[in-house]
Amino acid sequence: MTGLDIIYEDEAILVCYKPAGIATQTNRLAQQDMVSRLRNYRAGKGENPYIGLIHRLDQPVEGVMVFAKTPNAAAVLSGQVAGRTIGKKYYALSAKKQKIDKRGLLRDYLLFDKKTNHTQIVSQQTPNAKAAELEYCILAETPEEIFFDITLHTGRHHQIRAQLAHMGCPILGDTKYGTGESMGTQLALCSYQLTFAHPVTGEMLQFTIEPRNPLFGSYIKRR
Repeated sequence: MTGLDIIYEDEAILVCYKPAGIATQTNRLAQQDMVSRLRNYRAGKGENPYIGLIHRLDQPVEGVMVFAKTPNAAAVLSGQVAGRTIGKKYYALSAKKQKIDKRGLLRDYLLFDKKTNHTQIVSQQTPNAKAAELEYCILAETPEEIFFDITLHTGRHHQIRAQLAHMGCPILGDTKYGTGESMGTQLALCSYQLTFAHPVTGEMLQFTIEPRNPLFGSYIKRR
């Protein structure tokens, strides 16, 4: 199927690349999404079109995702998400607004406003606030930019975008949490690695991709 990039597939799971600009799942009739594409892919092969959604990526974010092909596989993988045993690593390229440590652990409390589709950093005492945690390592930097390797420990809405912006390092291309200077640039955030236990065999699997956003190009080559 055009535009569908399958990385791995067996009887229980589908691992694929989600391009930036494609929603993970949507109710909008005119908008394509990964779940619908994968259902059509399975139906086109004469299979049961069931697709279990395990985790999400924001629409402007590219990256690797896993989907379940059976309800049992979905339940096992969802349990890993709830237990925080699925490993998620991201690359992010940010504007350099201030000097920060080479490595760090960010712990914040986030409040998501569904009406505005916006997440803000709040105090722990704020009603409905949820704890958010990530680790970062600076892989490279210039006077204008910082190239981050991020390990995500909690999967809150817009978490990485909100936390980096709050730290003073808004992600390039992020018009929601960054500045007007980023307009017209693809969001420089990529979920590049996913690690989890196979829902049937228990084997540990790890899938790694390279970002396709050209903003990452020179940094990836220098690794």
